[in-house]
Amino acid sequence: MAASAHAEVVGDVDTAFKLIGPDHKIVVEAYDDPKVTGVTCYVSRAKTGGIKGAVGLAEDKAEASIACRQVGPVTVTQPLPKREEVYSERLSILFKRLRVVRMVDPKRNTLVYLTYSDLLIDGSPKNSITAVAIDRGTPIPLK
Repeated sequence: MAASAHAEVVGDVDTAFKLIGPDHKIVVEAYDDPKVTGVTCYVSRAKTGGIKGAVGLAEDKAEASIACRQVGPVTVTQPLPKREEVYSERLSILFKRLRVVRMVDPKRNTLVYLTYSDLLIDGSPKNSITAVAIDRGTPIPLK
């Protein structure tokens, strides 16, 4: 189960004009890792406009990009599992979700973040990855 990471919209750009309803966009959202203070992830993804997009019935594309950065002193609030979903958002009315998973690389004292989308039956191989190296003086506690 995803922790309670909350995305904030940083901004967006229009990619296609729609006569009725909002334009198609690329949206950039930021969210702070709920268990790692001082790390913020930025996710860009397509958002479908038009009438279906306006009423929440559109299915967004299964493509996203992620960049996570240290934005302050890093504090791990509790021991982390080796792999954990930290964020999930619905991309279609029923079955598609965008997911962000945090993995810990203890040998390099690094947090690795992977974003991908999945469907109820079959997911997408499209993914994006980023890593945040943590100072060796702050070892990452593992569960």
